Amino acid sequence: MDFKLTEEHIMIRDAARDFARNELLPGVIERDEKQEFPSEQIKKMGELGFLGMMASPEFGGGGMDTISYILAMEEISKIDASASVVMSVNNSLVCWGIDTYGSQEQKEKYLSKLTTGEKLGAFCLSEPEAGSDATSQRTTAIDKGDHYLLNGTKNWITNGNSADYYIVIAQTDREKKHKGINAFIVEKGVEGFEIGPKEQKMGIRGSDTHSLNFNDVKVPKENRIGEDGFGFKFAMKTLSGGRIGIAAQALGIASGAYELALDYSKQRKAFGTEICNHQAIAFKLADMYTSIEASRHLVMKAAWEKDQGANYDLSGAMAKVYASKTAMDVTTEAVQVHGGNGYVKEYHVERLMRDAKITQIYEGTSEIQKIVISRGILRD
Repeated sequence: MDFKLTEEHIMIRDAARDFARNELLPGVIERDEKQEFPSEQIKKMGELGFLGMMASPEFGGGGMDTISYILAMEEISKIDASASVVMSVNNSLVCWGIDTYGSQEQKEKYLSKLTTGEKLGAFCLSEPEAGSDATSQRTTAIDKGDHYLLNGTKNWITNGNSADYYIVIAQTDREKKHKGINAFIVEKGVEGFEIGPKEQKMGIRGSDTHSLNFNDVKVPKENRIGEDGFGFKFAMKTLSGGRIGIAAQALGIASGAYELALDYSKQRKAFGTEICNHQAIAFKLADMYTSIEASRHLVMKAAWEKDQGANYDLSGAMAKVYASKTAMDVTTEAVQVHGGNGYVKEYHVERLMRDAKITQIYEGTSEIQKIVISRGILRD
């Protein structure tokens, strides 16, 4: 077992850390309060290569491994989870999905713009009655010969209004069930495509989350990803990788909260000494650090398996379920370490606590991850 990072990994991690501290930290509280999308910051992330890290260099991507990606995700997430979820969706779900399964024409037309941040992507799977149950797609795509006619509603879509290209999962043949599902690339602004109001969220408030409505939207045949009926498999394989990204986000939120709590405990005094010298606080810090390190190993293992071409469904699910729990536990304790100061915005930990919760919900709830894990171990 070799736990040493390469020089390239360290360089990427440090670059992401510097960007987060210098570009994302200023104004992060205000963006959260105003639910303001970090447009300028996301543009700079694209220019620095953070939005297409794993995609092929042929199409403007970084050609990096998954470990590089999760190292960057952790550092960005320590400061601004709203920015990191944009990074996650564009990298894990959109760029990786098109790069891995898209046609040459789709890569040339869409991927080369997504990797650089010139355009943003969104992944549209969830529906009012098809969140965790991805097989129950109500959105339909009827084959009309040279195009499909798309009708339906998608919920909780990250980058809902900021995206330019949308990967939409829809049912073409209901009798075939999940084998009748397809994935399509839909461009913003086409006739019949409407974007609903922005959701008022508890956390990641800088990220724009919307419902999308499709009313007789014409989608060219060439915009279908893969063969007819490939959509469900495309969604599941893409989400498996996406879960590693969200696990890294959860890890980053936890790490950021821990670092703030550690620094605060060394400055804040009570009963004549810094509070870190009190066993009650020291033990909290010990538990936080241990959970974070355990999460980091799970996330790294999942990323390594993906890079090795191994099946990472089980390791990705374990990383996400554990890291997201760690994020909730650590951010809650970080608020506690800060006492009354932890409950106000200027100390950042209350925002991280609110941001942590979504990591247990999106890209597969913790309950869904446990189904994946249990099925995996029972098969063996």
